[in-house]
Amino acid sequence: MTSENPGGTPDQYTFQNPVTRFESITPPKQDQPEPGLDRDIEPEADRGETSYRGTGRLSGRKALITGADSGIGAAVAIAFAREGADVALSYLPEEEADAETIASLIEAAGRKAVRIPGDLKDPEYCIALVRQAAEELGGLDILVNNAGKQVAVESLEELSDEQLDHTFKTNIYSFFRVTREALKHLQPGSSIINTTSIQAYEPSPTLLDYASTKAAINNFTKGLAQQLAPKGIRVNAVAPGPIWTPLQVSDGQPKEALPEFGKSTPLGRAGQPTELAPAYVFLASPESSYVLGETLNVNGGMPAP
Repeated sequence: MTSENPGGTPDQYTFQNPVTRFESITPPKQDQPEPGLDRDIEPEADRGETSYRGTGRLSGRKALITGADSGIGAAVAIAFAREGADVALSYLPEEEADAETIASLIEAAGRKAVRIPGDLKDPEYCIALVRQAAEELGGLDILVNNAGKQVAVESLEELSDEQLDHTFKTNIYSFFRVTREALKHLQPGSSIINTTSIQAYEPSPTLLDYASTKAAINNFTKGLAQQLAPKGIRVNAVAPGPIWTPLQVSDGQPKEALPEFGKSTPLGRAGQPTELAPAYVFLASPESSYVLGETLNVNGGMPAP
């Protein structure tokens, strides 16, 4: 089943000027406690709710997405469902309100939504997450490792061991643990997609721990792609630039930097989560059968390798 852009707004196939497809936002200074909610972000982020149009590219597929309640993960979940996939959503219990919204959009597309709250820092949850997703979906053939922790810290001296530990456990340890368990279910033709970042190439001085994990994800992706290629399982990554999500307002950026967020890109604006979704759909679909170990940069024109 596919969905014609339900809101009647221009979809991702409509010819548009990328500079003006979305407005150049000037977010007010704002703060949310971690992990942040899409429902409370100002201005509202676009996850493709009224614009993403599916064409059956993932018909019958079964996907697990971490960090699926908001931002990029939510946009990918909506797109996957409208392309015909059933989706299991991993998110923190505090994000239940956003997860309910995304689950309802998946179900409105005629697909199954499985909500599995928990903390990816917990190794036991990483295992239970995959097992429950595979059981309730009746298998698993797409894994999107997307969850991330990002908290800006002005100096290395202020970066606590606790934050360092939480960032690495969420952003890279969970990728190893969830993927390792998922390999018990993934068959030839399956796809693993990891979310990295422009921060892997152009690290901000206030995001040392976050940027380091994103560089590690690039390396993990390229090495695992070679390991799994003979098994017919493809591994790739997507590297977003400045995308407007709750991550930015829950201490992911210095508060004084929010009004200028994304304006330094060649396009002159921040990206919206829905602009990431087609990259994930491409890497999940058989169209990309000869693409392995690749990182697709979706960053508004910021130079990257």
